[in-house]
Formats: sequence, structure tokens, C-alpha cells
Amino acid sequence: MIPSSIQHHCGLFGVFGHPEAVQLTYLGLYAQQHRGQESAGICSCDHGPISRHAGMGLVTDVFDPPKLEQLRGTMAIGHVRYSTTGSCQASNAQPLLVNYARGQVAVAHNGNLINAALLRNEYEEHGAIFNTTSDTEVIVHLLAKPRHLDRSDQIVHILSHLQGAFSLLFLFTDRMVAARDPFGLRPLVLGKLDNGAIVAASETTALDIVDAELLREVAPGEVVTISDKGLSSKWIAPPGAVQPAHCIFEQIYFADPASDVFGENVHLVRAAMGRRLAGEAPVEADMVMAVPNCARCAAIGYSQASGIPYGRGFTVSHYAGRSFIMPEQSMRDLAVKMKLNVIRSNVKGKRLIVVEDSVVRGTTTRGKVGALRKAGPKEIHLRVASPPIRHPCYFGIDFPDPSALIANNRSVDEIRDYLGVDSLHYLSVEGMLSCVKHPPTHYCTACFTGKYPMPVDHPVNKLAFEQQLKIFD
Repeated sequence: MIPSSIQHHCGLFGVFGHPEAVQLTYLGLYAQQHRGQESAGICSCDHGPISRHAGMGLVTDVFDPPKLEQLRGTMAIGHVRYSTTGSCQASNAQPLLVNYARGQVAVAHNGNLINAALLRNEYEEHGAIFNTTSDTEVIVHLLAKPRHLDRSDQIVHILSHLQGAFSLLFLFTDRMVAARDPFGLRPLVLGKLDNGAIVAASETTALDIVDAELLREVAPGEVVTISDKGLSSKWIAPPGAVQPAHCIFEQIYFADPASDVFGENVHLVRAAMGRRLAGEAPVEADMVMAVPNCARCAAIGYSQASGIPYGRGFTVSHYAGRSFIMPEQSMRDLAVKMKLNVIRSNVKGKRLIVVEDSVVRGTTTRGKVGALRKAGPKEIHLRVASPPIRHPCYFGIDFPDPSALIANNRSVDEIRDYLGVDSLHYLSVEGMLSCVKHPPTHYCTACFTGKYPMPVDHPVNKLAFEQQLKIFD
């Protein structure tokens, strides 16, 4: 699906110990472009000063051969961004690179910190100056705090101050550090190249593109230091002390189908959700079709379980970008029109089962249903391979406003009428959780159930820091 409001976090990639670390990082970011299209950046070094290049746009827009050539080094970290705290502007592009009392450090972050505003206000009251409006900069100030500087477990100590979702890569002049929050909300994996170099990535598809062997996940709460001495681990919270809360939306929508996320393949999980959906919501029809691209796996599963042939109802332009990443609704609507075109002769007169992976605001889905109607199908039955999204997310998905969610105050019948379909069924929460391998209690389902894995006492509005600055203008 190309939803109207799902906008999500970022992608990370890092390499330690390879003469072509920068080029490999470029490829790793390119493989994870689906995780963020606002900006891209790379920091690199070779046991010396860290260089940085970042800019707005796609990886291929930000980097060309001359720019990559300027970023030489045997270690590098990179980032593709969609903003979940802090607006879409160049100053918020990552990795962030700063000088502090112990030298240089670059930081790349995937997730969202729910106590960022409290920490930022505390530092500003003591005279700290912030250069961005991203929650990630709070981490840099924690790192530079005088009483944190001489701790042997400095990274572990500062990360214990954070609340929310974070997968992080740090680049120092002599080492790379990969860290993950104790709940394991966002994915982060380690791989190994032929020459022994270590790679870190948000998704395993990025390991595939550089021919890296998957070693393992960075465990929830683990801080892994990669240096010339090898790998070593410390813990924000001891293993098993915190119950995992893996974001189920990684499996439903965000991750590439080729990736293994939280220990299982995304395509197989989505196909299983489609099969379960067919069992929960059968209907007589002539063709099962996906709203591309993410719903394709679930639609295949629905077709397999129902015995109804799978067919194409839309063609897709691969040059319009993913509209969910675009920050403005008008831009998302235009991108949908540019990207999808109905195959009229294949849908006319047919009873269609249209499979979506999720419906957020519903405006884009309504537009696509309207386009299908004009092509003359006999019936349109919408099947959604996830439950209704009724609650805000504070951990890296950009729908923190419940009033923007179509399912927040509407019944399924009301949503059906708004979307203009003949029938509408969502996958149940129980059905969704039956399709993944970990225990149901090990996933964050807050956007569906309202059950958050941690208290959310001080949620941050995406543009809160910009709004705060305007007060003083």
C-alpha cells in the first residue's frame, strides 16, 4: 500500500575495517532507501578526523562519485531519514557530527525518544546550545556532559537515560558502536564481509547488497563496540530483564520483503497474514489483487488460502517514490496519482478482493478505490492485512495524532462507507500475532490495542522544537 499517513523513521548502515567502507555504506543506504527519502548522509574516517557529507533527497541525489571520493576511510556510518521529531530540513540530516571534549563523534539514529523534550529543556536551562530540532541531538549532549566523560561505560550510561525507541550507530575516530533500546523496538543486525570487516544495518537486505554474511541481531539493550580489538558487548539492561516489544509494523509494512526482521523473513510473515485474513474474512470473488507494493505478499497469501486467482489491477511507476515518506498530504496524493494506474481491462466486470496492508487516514485508499470504480468492476471487497489503527505511535511512526486516524472514532461499517467499498474486513489482532514466531507479548501492538510497552508521559510532537523556537522569535 501507499498510505496517506504512515511515515516512518530511518535506515542505518555502518562498516568497520574495509578499504571501501564509504562505497559499501552508499550501497547499504541505497538498499534501505524505502526507510527514508528526506535526507541521506555518510560520515567516515581512517583512525583520524571524521569527514561528513549529508543532504536533502534520495541517496542518489545526495551522493555522486566525487562526493564519495572525498569521504575516504576504512570505517563509515550512514543514514537515510524520515523525520519523526524535527522537521524536514538540512540541519536535521544525519549522521550528526560534533566535536566534544573527547574528540569527534558521529551519531545516526533510528527511532523516536519520548523524553527528548524533557532532556533538551534541562540542557538548555543550563546553557546548552542546540543546532538541530531533532531528538537525536539530545544524545550528543548527554555524551558531552562533564560527569559522563570519564565513565568506562559511557555509552551504556548515557543510553540508560533515554526513553523510547532507538537503534543507534556511533562513529568515533577509532571505533564504531551499535546499540539498541532494551525493548528491541527497531531492528539492527550485524554482518561480516569476506575480509573480516564488520557491518551493521537496519535490515538484512542491506547486508545482501554488499555480500555480507549475517552474524546476528544486536540484542535488545545491547551496546556492541567494534574496534581493532574485535567485538565486545555491554548492556543497558541485562538480557531478559526487559520484555521485548518488537514493532509489528516492521513486519506489516516498513521492512523490505527480502529482509529478515526480528529473526524471520518479512515476505513469509506477510503471506501468512494474508492466508489468515482469507480464513477470517472469506468472500466470493473473481480475482485477488494487491494495492502495490507492500500488500503484494499478503495478497499472494490470501490467494493461496482462498483458491481465488491472484491478478494485477494496477501498474506501478517506479520513479514517483514512496508517498508515505512525503511530509505533506498534497504531495502524497499527487505521488499516488503519478505512481498507480488502473489496468481497466483486467478489472472491468469482475468481483475484486483488494488487499491492503494497512489503512491510516483512509484518504489515499479512498482515492484508489474511486479510480478502480471508474474502471467498472462488479464489486470491490477490501481486505486489510492488519487490525484497525486506532491509537497514536510515539516510537517512530509518524501518526501521533489520534484524530487523524480513520479508525479512531469510526466503526468498520462507517469506514467501509467512507472508502466506498462493498465490504471491509481487517485482520484481527490475534490473527496477526499468530503469524509471527515470537510470543504475542514480545511485540508492540500499541497502535492497534493502545497497550504501550512503556509509560508515555511526555510525548513529543514532531514539530515541537520548531514550535518552541517560534515563541522566542
